[in-house]
Amino acid sequence: MPPPAFALDGVEFHGAISYLKAGLALADRLTTVSPTYAGEIRTPEAGMGMDGLLRQRAGVLTGILNGIDEAVWDPATDEYLAARYDRKRLARALHKAELQTRLGLAAEPLAPVFGVVSRLTGQKGMDLLHDALPALTAAGAQFALVGSGDRLLEEKFIVASHRNPGRIAAHIGYDEALAHLIQAGVDALLVPSRFEPCGLTQLCALRYGAIPVVARVGGLADTIIDANDAALAAGVGTGLQFAPVTRSALEMAIERTLALWRDPAAWRRLQLRAMACDVGWTRPARRYATLYRDLVAGAPS
Repeated sequence: MPPPAFALDGVEFHGAISYLKAGLALADRLTTVSPTYAGEIRTPEAGMGMDGLLRQRAGVLTGILNGIDEAVWDPATDEYLAARYDRKRLARALHKAELQTRLGLAAEPLAPVFGVVSRLTGQKGMDLLHDALPALTAAGAQFALVGSGDRLLEEKFIVASHRNPGRIAAHIGYDEALAHLIQAGVDALLVPSRFEPCGLTQLCALRYGAIPVVARVGGLADTIIDANDAALAAGVGTGLQFAPVTRSALEMAIERTLALWRDPAAWRRLQLRAMACDVGWTRPARRYATLYRDLVAGAPS
C-alpha cells in the first residue's frame, strides 16, 4: 500500500492497520442486519470508533432484517415437541407443564412463566435480568433459563435457582430440544440486550406464541411492536418493548407483561398476532437480491 493509505482517511486506526475499516471504506455497499442498527452504528455510542466513517458512507449502508428457518422453527411440525400446535389450535399448556416438570419448576399452570435462551453476557443484559429476578418472583411468576457464557453470570443464575426452588430454574449450556421447549412452554420470552444487531430468539418467540419482552434497540425495535394502549386498540401489538436498558425499566416491562397476562382474552389476541408475523427469509431475501442486482448493474463493464 502507498504511504498515504496509512492515514485517518485510509486504513489507519489508532496507530495500527484495521482491515475492518478498510472493508467499510472500500466496499461498494455495506449491509447490516436491521434498519435501526444501521442507524445506531453511525453514533459514537454504538459505532465502536467507526461511526465517523459509517456516517460518511451512510448513502451505501443498508439495514436488512434477519429471518429464521421456518422449517426448523415451526410449532406445527416441530419434532422436539410432544404435541404440535398452530394459531387455530393453540395447545401450549401441555408444553408449559412439561417445561415446569423438566426444569423442576412448581407445577402451577396459572403461574406466568418467563424464559430466556441466550448467551450469558453483559451485551445481552443478563446482569440486569439477574438483578430483576426478585421483582419477577415477588409477582408470582416463574423463570426458566437456558444459556451459557460469562462464568460469573452462570454462577449467579445457579445460586438464584438454588435460593428459589420451584420458582427459578437455570440450565447452563445449550440443549436444542430444551430451547424449542422453552419457546413452546414459556408465556413470555425476555430479551433485555444492551445492543442487538437483529436477534433471532424474539423471532422464534413470535412464531411459537411466547410473547417477546425486548429492549428497544437494534433489530429488537424493528421486529416487535410494543403492545401499548394505542397499539392494542389498533390491534397491532406483538410484544413489549422497554427503554432505557436499565433494571428499573426491565422491571416495569415485566409489570406491564403481567398486567396483560391477567387479561386472558387480550393475551390470547396478542399471541395470535405474534404468531401471524412474517419472520422468515422471503422478504429479506428479496431485498438482498435487489441489492445484488443493483451492484451488478452498476459494475463497470
